[in-house]
Amino acid sequence: MDTPSLLHHPGIQRAAAMLKKGKVVAFPTETVYGLGGDATSEKAVDSIFEAKGRPSDNPLIVHIADTDQMKSLVREVPPIGKKLMNRFWPGPLTLILPQGDRVVPRVTAGLDTVGIRMPDHPVALALLKLAGVPVAAPSANLSGKPSPTKATHVWHDLAGRIDALIDGGATGVGVESTVLDISGEIPVLLRPGGITRTMLEEVLGPIQADQNMEQPVISPRSPGMKYRHYAPAGKMWLVIGEGMELKKKVQELADQGEKEGHQVAIMTTEEHRDFYRARWVLACGKYRQPETVAQGLYECLRQFDQLGADWIVAEGFPPVGLFHSVMNRLIKAAEGRVVHS
Repeated sequence: MDTPSLLHHPGIQRAAAMLKKGKVVAFPTETVYGLGGDATSEKAVDSIFEAKGRPSDNPLIVHIADTDQMKSLVREVPPIGKKLMNRFWPGPLTLILPQGDRVVPRVTAGLDTVGIRMPDHPVALALLKLAGVPVAAPSANLSGKPSPTKATHVWHDLAGRIDALIDGGATGVGVESTVLDISGEIPVLLRPGGITRTMLEEVLGPIQADQNMEQPVISPRSPGMKYRHYAPAGKMWLVIGEGMELKKKVQELADQGEKEGHQVAIMTTEEHRDFYRARWVLACGKYRQPETVAQGLYECLRQFDQLGADWIVAEGFPPVGLFHSVMNRLIKAAEGRVVHS
């Protein structure tokens, strides 16, 4: 169904009414499921942090249904911001802008900037239009765990912690939005996502990437920059390399784990799955189709927890295009345990 039709959906109408009352609602976006609350309500924002167990110095992204809502959320939108919104909104791009006076301070974690995006999902847009308020929404999972791409993932993590959940099926992109800081003179990429660096540079020309994008930082300007993120319960190793040397190193680490008595799993792609021997070998997608890897990444990481794997070896990818976004998540999931073949 399209957004205009969903405006009359009784379930979405009820969820929107809950948002207006300061409740928190999990809902699908094109990236992952979000846990939303009124960004202008201290009660709602506090409830988001409490439900997720999220550290208070980790900022939230504010979701809007139309650009008119930005007037009180940001002080100004530079010309490049308008160019990016015209090209990529609605879509998986978050823009960091100078903060206005309407957002609850905890949303921005004490920063003078705020992240704004307009999601490209009919359910999300209908919910936001009906609620009529800007909605702060991090991913709808327990802090640090793999992000949810299905309603069942949300229910597993947050049942009893939230007020409502809208089941919109599986998400499309599979990884969180790209975050671009345009609050200064030079655009800075803070988090790669569904909008690749190449796509941004086709519009803006060369941009910078934050030097700490793959490493924890003291004062994060974007979600996903500071803490252990996207991680399964078991220890995970990420192997970087090419060809047969990569495969040999992955198998070597898996064999090591088995000799030490661990429940070993390997994460690879459809093309490479038959090469490996381990208790579990899961493919997160097809190497020749990076979008399928992004879509299947978090589902795969969650399956490891369901299986009880405590030693996970993952194949790495070349950090280009959408694979750059996948590698950003895998490095965080492995907590820096990166091995070069």
